[in-house]
Amino acid sequence: MSATNSSPTDARRLRGVLAPVLTPFHADLSPDARRLARFCRWLLAHGCAALAPFGTTSEANSLSVDEREGLLDAILEEGIPADHLLPGTGACSLTDAVRLTAQAVGRGCAGVLMLPPFYYKAVGEDGFFRFFAEVIERVGDARLKIYLYHFPPVAHVGFSANLVERLLHAYPRTIAGMKDSSGDFGNTKTMLHAFAGAGFDLFVGSERFLLAGMREGGAGCISATANVNAAAIDRLYRAWRSPEAEGLQAEVDAVRGAVEKVPLIPGLKTIVAHFAVDPAWVTVRPPLGDLTPAQRAALLADVAALKLALPDMRG
Repeated sequence: MSATNSSPTDARRLRGVLAPVLTPFHADLSPDARRLARFCRWLLAHGCAALAPFGTTSEANSLSVDEREGLLDAILEEGIPADHLLPGTGACSLTDAVRLTAQAVGRGCAGVLMLPPFYYKAVGEDGFFRFFAEVIERVGDARLKIYLYHFPPVAHVGFSANLVERLLHAYPRTIAGMKDSSGDFGNTKTMLHAFAGAGFDLFVGSERFLLAGMREGGAGCISATANVNAAAIDRLYRAWRSPEAEGLQAEVDAVRGAVEKVPLIPGLKTIVAHFAVDPAWVTVRPPLGDLTPAQRAALLADVAALKLALPDMRG
C-alpha cells in the first residue's frame, strides 16, 4: 500500500499502519544503523505504509541529537524512501527540536512527529503554543508537516483541543495531524469530531483502537506492535468496513495483549531477535532493562500459541 493517499492537493499525507521503529544497538550500546535500515526495509515489505523512527518505542529520548541525525541520514542512504518516513523530532530543547525538524524537512521526509516539551510540567497553553510557533518559524520551510504526539501517560503533558485549534488557526498548512497515545478513546473522538474537516489526520496510538478510530474518520495507527504484527494490523485497516473487521480486531488485540504482559520495548526486541535468529536485537539502552529468562520464555510461548510469524527476517 502507498504511504500516501491520492489527493492531488497534498500527495504527502500519510495513512495506514506506521511502526515507531525499534532501534537496534551494538554490544557497546551504540546505535546499529545497518541493522536498522534492514529492519526498515522489512517493515515496509510486511504491512507498514510508512515508518515513524525515533518515537517512544525507538528509545528516541535515550538517543542524542547527533545519533538521531546520523541514523536518519544512514537509513536514507540505504534506500529507505524519505516520503515513507515520519521521524520523531520532539525535544525539550527548542534548538534541538528545530535542528532535528529542519533535517527531516530538508531530507524530504513526509512529516515529523513531535512530542511537546515535556520536562516543565506547570507550563500553560501559551508556553506550548510559543514552542511550536518558534519551531515552525525557525525551520521556515513550507514543506513542513507536523503531527502532534499526544502521550500524557508518559510525557505527563499533552495537547488540549483548544491548543490544537490555536495551532491549526495559526499554521493551517503545517499542522497536519496527531498521534493520540492517550489511551482515552473519548479524547480521540473529541479530536476527530473537532478537526477532521480541517484536514487534520488522526492516528490512534494502539491498534486496540484502530477499528473504532477508522469508524470515526481516523487515518490509521502508529503502534509499537506494528514492529512485529504490521501485516495483521494492515489487514484490519484495509477491511475495517467488512463483516470480518470485528474478528480481525480481536486477533490483533490478542497479540497486543501478549506483548503487554512484559515491558513493551524489550518484549518487542525479544520477538524480533527470535524470528531474525539475531540475539543482538535484545539489547536495550539503559535505563531500560532486559527481560528475565522467565519473561522471555513466557512471551515466546504466548507468541507461538497465537501462531505469530515474522517471515523472511533472517539474513
